[in-house]
Amino acid sequence: MVTPQYVVGRLGVQGWPLGLSGRRHRRFGHVWGDAMEGINYIALSIPVFFLLIAVEWLVATWQKRKVYRLNDALNDLQCGVLQQVLSVFLKVLTFGAYVAVYEVARVAEVPASATWGWIVCFLLVDHQYYWFHRVSHESNLPWGAHIVHHSSEEYNLAVALRQGAFQQCFSWVFYLPLALLGFSPLVFLACKSFNTLYQFWIHTRLIGRLGPLEWVLNTPSHHRVHHGCDEKYLDRNYAGVLIVWDRLYGSFQVEEEEPTYGITKPLQSWNPLWANVHYYADLAALAKRAPNWRERLKVYFMPPAWRPDWAPEGPGEARERTPQTPGEAGKYDARGPRGVGGYATAQFAGMAVAVVSLLGLDFTAAGQVATAIFIAWTALNLGALFEAREWILVSELARLVALPPLVAGVARSQGADAASMALVVGVVFFSLSAAWLLRFRPSLRETRAA
Repeated sequence: MVTPQYVVGRLGVQGWPLGLSGRRHRRFGHVWGDAMEGINYIALSIPVFFLLIAVEWLVATWQKRKVYRLNDALNDLQCGVLQQVLSVFLKVLTFGAYVAVYEVARVAEVPASATWGWIVCFLLVDHQYYWFHRVSHESNLPWGAHIVHHSSEEYNLAVALRQGAFQQCFSWVFYLPLALLGFSPLVFLACKSFNTLYQFWIHTRLIGRLGPLEWVLNTPSHHRVHHGCDEKYLDRNYAGVLIVWDRLYGSFQVEEEEPTYGITKPLQSWNPLWANVHYYADLAALAKRAPNWRERLKVYFMPPAWRPDWAPEGPGEARERTPQTPGEAGKYDARGPRGVGGYATAQFAGMAVAVVSLLGLDFTAAGQVATAIFIAWTALNLGALFEAREWILVSELARLVALPPLVAGVARSQGADAASMALVVGVVFFSLSAAWLLRFRPSLRETRAA
């Protein structure tokens, strides 16, 4: 488990590299510990997210509008899961850097009890989010992480949870000025969480224009534009909460007709791991063709729309693209064999339990790594089931076999009784899942043959 002592040991041993020693070294641990023990607003909101997704689906069904597809929605959620899993290992770097700058280099100290401090912090977080978001669209390296959020060809509340796992490797830098100004880590974390939570509800097609609020707030209409891959909608409306930043910095675009959702080079895959690395693979392939090192570096830092003289196309261009419309035409929709939807949903529920356990329980370092690998394996397999990959049956059976010993081993840190109970649950889940999986084995073959 990541503890304040672990963070201090890894980031500030003997005062290096943070320059912390003595009282400051100990205070760093206390500040980190206080922040980690604060309220995790996003984790607490997860049940509300799922409830609102269900409400949106019910309303859309009542209105006879096709807003959700199971394969797409599960892929969205799995991308979000991978982002949360990686954050367990990256928060030492990302949030630890904020705490370190706050402790070592702040030029003032904004009292956490001051109402004005919270208001200013919230506004600054929103402003810095705008610029992080804009840079993520204007430079290939961060765009490779952010593209995950845009690669769904649907637009619904599940898409709000579709986040790039590596995006957090870039975003933290933009918030360091707040640490320099003296906004405490607890206040910053709360404001950042509220900023993220606000953006959930604007990912919907069911809410139209909101009158005068459209002048000040980021709304579903404004954010639909941002998710459009139509030429006039590309790279517009970067706002988090306040649309005034887009109006101020010249990136605002009003919604004229419903956008075509997705990216200019469609992902065409339900593999959430590939969704996180496919653009970097394209960048590497393009850089390999570059005539010199200078041009190779430019590949990673130029805008996605950049077209080098020595290549016929950029990394984000489609080689072959079926024309899309806001309807169903042209959308990737591999559905897999009969029965795969229910099975995949059940396995995702099991994966969600693993994620909650990883985020909330006191695991050993080995338990964290093993659980994270198992979650990633599950995400890979569920996507492959919908795509009826040739190797999926072997991989899925192997994953199910690995489940009982994994849950028993991880639960051992919670006590012998917990380990025994986890082993029983794991065996039962394995048996039911394996029997269910083998039932649609013939359908899997038929799907591949077709």
